[in-house]
Amino acid sequence: MKRILLLAAVALPLAGQAQQGAFTIEGHIGKLSSPAMAYIDYMSNGVGKEDSAVVTNGKFTFTGLSTGYSYARLALSHDGSGKQKAVYTGDVIYFYYGKEKIKITSGDSLANATFSGSKVYDEFTAYNKAIGGTIMELNKWANGQVSAATPEQQKDTAFFGRINVEYRRRMKARADAQIVYAQQHPQSYFGMVALSEGTGTPVDVKKIAPIYNAMSKSLRESDQGRELGQRILAAKTIHVGASAPMFTQQDVHGKPLKLEDIKSKYVLVEFWASWCGPCRAENPNLTKQYAKYKSQGFEVVAISLDDHKDKWEEAIAKDQLPWLHVSDLKGWNNEVGRQYGIRAVPANFLLDENKNIIAMNLRGEELNKKLSELFGN
Repeated sequence: MKRILLLAAVALPLAGQAQQGAFTIEGHIGKLSSPAMAYIDYMSNGVGKEDSAVVTNGKFTFTGLSTGYSYARLALSHDGSGKQKAVYTGDVIYFYYGKEKIKITSGDSLANATFSGSKVYDEFTAYNKAIGGTIMELNKWANGQVSAATPEQQKDTAFFGRINVEYRRRMKARADAQIVYAQQHPQSYFGMVALSEGTGTPVDVKKIAPIYNAMSKSLRESDQGRELGQRILAAKTIHVGASAPMFTQQDVHGKPLKLEDIKSKYVLVEFWASWCGPCRAENPNLTKQYAKYKSQGFEVVAISLDDHKDKWEEAIAKDQLPWLHVSDLKGWNNEVGRQYGIRAVPANFLLDENKNIIAMNLRGEELNKKLSELFGN
């Protein structure tokens, strides 16, 4: 699952960009009342936060701390059916804000809301206009094309193929525009946002590194700037034949586990999360391979990008995953994930006994074949 689809995927706040200060978000959406609920997820100094509020007479309020530029996902459950439904199928918006008192107003929904009181949001709006819109707007366009299709078109695979081609063209044009924006705005917060998001995976080091190095020192030293710097470094140094970066992280019992202490012939460093469908779908196959080769010297170290321990442990138990598990519960800010330049999960690195990388991103039959070759059965 790509990071771009998640809250932290678009951007992280700039730690050190400014001292923390209070923000207030006041919403007034129509005349909604109980059981309507509002939910917010936001980043504060590199740490994910979440909150909820009851909607009364269309009004709700959130307060917290911002470093000057913060990013949030705000979802509104009109019928009180819960956060998950509101976030993935309901009324949801994504936006930047600062140490400000922001008002969000609409007669019917967040999707049609107007913002006032936020200079950061105004900068965000101007930035999106320059690059061709937000990801959400592009998704809305694609969904609109599908919804407007005739019954005949709904049965036509070529029709959906054309939508997909056009969607990908628009996404690429947006990413290209982001790189240009970063080149033209090396002192701008949204210049770093543009470069981070437009860089994509894998990182084109020759193209991206010079633009990154031309950004202001304060931006490069920010949390988001450091994260992009780590991705560039990982693209340079983490590859087949290279030594895997060493790390230490706590297991589910809070005990530190060091990669260098694992004495196995082969170690699979697996990045996953409880919320990642493709990761969970691969678990049955990996479980079979682990049972087959564990006694012959095969080990798995699973690094979770979860930020809730209960969900992490629940997924381990439900999928019956017997290997080693670690996490710092920082979500996409997981220190090992950043060290390895992870921008999408599942992702993995197969190491030999000397901790050299011998393969990357093996799943399903590719993984099975590789393990069979290594162990000779």
